[in-house]
Amino acid sequence: MNDWKKWEIKTVEITDKEYPESLKKIKRPPKKLYYRGNWNADIFEKSIAVVGSRRVTRYGKGVIDKFIPDLVAENITIISGFMYGVDSISHLKCLEFGGKTVAVLGSGLDILYPRENEKLYSQILEQGGLMISEYEKDFRAALWTFPQRNRIVAGLSSLGVLIIEAGIKSGSLITARLAKEQKKKVFAVCGQIDSKVSEGTNWLIKTGQAKMVTEAGDILMTQPSHKAMARQRKGKQMDMWAGLDKNEREVVDLLVNEGLDIDEISRKLSKNVAELSVTTSMMQMKNLIEEEGGKFYLI
Repeated sequence: MNDWKKWEIKTVEITDKEYPESLKKIKRPPKKLYYRGNWNADIFEKSIAVVGSRRVTRYGKGVIDKFIPDLVAENITIISGFMYGVDSISHLKCLEFGGKTVAVLGSGLDILYPRENEKLYSQILEQGGLMISEYEKDFRAALWTFPQRNRIVAGLSSLGVLIIEAGIKSGSLITARLAKEQKKKVFAVCGQIDSKVSEGTNWLIKTGQAKMVTEAGDILMTQPSHKAMARQRKGKQMDMWAGLDKNEREVVDLLVNEGLDIDEISRKLSKNVAELSVTTSMMQMKNLIEEEGGKFYLI
């Protein structure tokens, strides 16, 4: 095990050109960062901090399974705090899909905590990620070091902070506050109203301190380049739909919100299946719709 110990601990100082620009802008930026891995400032250019409860639920794990692969597919670096729960699972899911992840510790780089993350420590380094701390290598974590660490987690991210499950008095809410102070976007996933680990995220959404998100696309759409692409796609879609006949238009209006099979379309439009089969076949040939699993969807 202990493969991570073979990696030399190096430093980057605030006066170095490699020091992340975004971190210079926070209150009390660390004068020096200790790190293991191959430092490349580009790793932070497209990045998001993902934080949440240490007592992650099955629902929280499902949210991570849904969000992280799509974020990684967009070459977005996942930044988190290496603790058990949402942090560790987010790091692991990122690595599983071939992404790069950065772990910011609340201790020195030679202090392995939690102990069960030894393999994860090595994996992060082997897959081109970074282990970072503002503390000397043998410094042991204390209650105050984790909130301190959170300002770095938020500060390194370019896209903002995504919060997946958080109690009302959790470190994740501290990270949300720090992100707001840093003028970073805060995204939160809503949870069950009777769940203790969703009280914090639901409160952030309810009070307007976080944007509610239900998929990675909600985060990506806050970026100017993605907004422009979406407008372009919508324009092309409108051009394609401009020449639809009455039957095709009725089918499009039905499929805007959900996929439907031919029988469902038939019932909703009060038309026979044979007639609709001709219409849907023509629409497939025009690349307006596609069939998957017996249902039709807009392309």
